Amino acid sequence: MARRRRPCGLLLLLALAAAVAAVLVAAGAQAQETCSGAVPVPPRRGARVSVASFGGAGDGRTLNTGAFARAVARIDRLRAPGGAELYVPPGVWLTGPFNLTSRMTLFLARGAVIRATQDTPSWPLIEPLPSYGRGRELPGGRYISLIHGSGLQDVVITGENGTIDGQGSVWWDMWKKRTLLYTRPHLLELMSSSDIIVSNVVFQDSPFWNIHPVYCSNVVIRNVTVLAPHDSPNTDGIDPDSSSNVCIEDCYISTGDDAVAIKSGWDEYGIAYGRPSSDITVRRITGSSPFAGFAVGSETSGGVQNVLAEHLNFFSSGFGIHIKTNTGRGGFIRNITVSDVTLDNVRYGLRITGDVGNHPDDSYNRSALPVVDALTIKNVQGQNIREAGLIKGITDSAFSRICLSNVKLSGGAPVRPWKCEAVTGGAIDVQPSPCTELTSTSGTSFCTNSL
Repeated sequence: MARRRRPCGLLLLLALAAAVAAVLVAAGAQAQETCSGAVPVPPRRGARVSVASFGGAGDGRTLNTGAFARAVARIDRLRAPGGAELYVPPGVWLTGPFNLTSRMTLFLARGAVIRATQDTPSWPLIEPLPSYGRGRELPGGRYISLIHGSGLQDVVITGENGTIDGQGSVWWDMWKKRTLLYTRPHLLELMSSSDIIVSNVVFQDSPFWNIHPVYCSNVVIRNVTVLAPHDSPNTDGIDPDSSSNVCIEDCYISTGDDAVAIKSGWDEYGIAYGRPSSDITVRRITGSSPFAGFAVGSETSGGVQNVLAEHLNFFSSGFGIHIKTNTGRGGFIRNITVSDVTLDNVRYGLRITGDVGNHPDDSYNRSALPVVDALTIKNVQGQNIREAGLIKGITDSAFSRICLSNVKLSGGAPVRPWKCEAVTGGAIDVQPSPCTELTSTSGTSFCTNSL
């Protein structure tokens, strides 16, 4: 039977409705609170080069490591007013690791894919991070990230939702078979850099953590999609590490480990390096993980403070919120606020624990006890939750001023109750009923004042 054609008037009406809806959505987006102004969008770059002009080929077979290196070197020599843009056209651009330079934009066109080579023996090694003292997985150095930069200023990685593909399966297999020689590479790592913007790009199948700004300041990561299978090991989405003034907004993250995890170094090395992660905003994140949606730790030896995470939506995950440290970590976790969280099909709504994570070696100080203080968790709604949560401090360093407010967790079966140990604080309007450790008069007073 022939399909009926819509009248022209109806088509025009539908088109008008779509246009109005688009305007309303745009207006709503503009009205949303944002921290993206932490790094102003740079003025138009003074020059533009294409990786295709340096011997590159986007055919998915040609190795373009040299082409990317030559293009970045050209940008560095140009010294163009306002910097320069490296344009990646549509196509599949197979490459090994390459470095960025200051005052540049890496722009991925729609349909552009930067794809990591799976020739792992050709992957260069770099020194371990000083705040970790060794590779995170194995002693010694570590494989450099696919896209890397150190000591940079004014770097933008953006585009029309092009993809950075780590082809991580070969690395995951080595991890599972225990044949790795060094710690796996990230997709993107920027070290000791400032004024960084990462937006409108898809990160896919990273060998290890996806986006890792470390020792950085003034960082904006927004409108980014991060994807990896749920069984891919340690594929954290976004891990700001010993970094300050960081804004993470409007991202979708579905990976094999924590979606967002704030870190600051590992045991005695992080204590000695002594650079906290501070002044970090995480807002409007949606995603799924077999581990945590939002996490702090467990590597927090340099300290984590002044964090706001809000408007979070996690589903089919292990933990909604996971704040984790360990004896021997030292450092501190303080002044953390997590609010307006929606959870669905999550095992633990909340976990705050002092017994998570391993140690780099046997030289860590067993007397280095972390301080966990002034954490506020409010306006959390969860359905299909199995266990309300666990708040377990350290006997000789009890977690203090933990505030839960308007936390409602329900499940198809009765939600398993809260478990608490070595913790003080307050709880207001919490279901299921909170631990007795969180119902003291002094704790409730702090909780009331912090809201």
